[in-house]
Amino acid sequence: MDPDALSKAFVEHYYTLFDANRGALANLYQETSMLTFEGQKIQGSQSIVAKLTSLPFQQCQHSITTVDCQPSGPAGGMLVFVSGNLQLAGEQHALKFSQMFHLMPTQQGSFYVLNDIFRLNYA
Repeated sequence: MDPDALSKAFVEHYYTLFDANRGALANLYQETSMLTFEGQKIQGSQSIVAKLTSLPFQQCQHSITTVDCQPSGPAGGMLVFVSGNLQLAGEQHALKFSQMFHLMPTQQGSFYVLNDIFRLNYA
């Protein structure tokens, strides 16, 4: 699968899980994974999912605007940069966000998230 198609498939999978069942995101991270969420660094799959499931909203809907990717290093990693809108239940206006994923291949032939950086974009 070419990198653009792979990154788009990953992004669709990630945000579908996030919007429907954030706890299921644990399978995409490992203990060496790190999330920086609005400047707060969190390491390890369980800690990352604990952060994501404790966010102060239950329902949301991501709408993706752009997905850019680049190959990363000799190990077959990939950088994926996403921008889009986040609509929270009960809120009139969507929030703009950017998120960067550093994906690394697993021995099983899939990818996991090594690094994840999330920021809301305030205008």
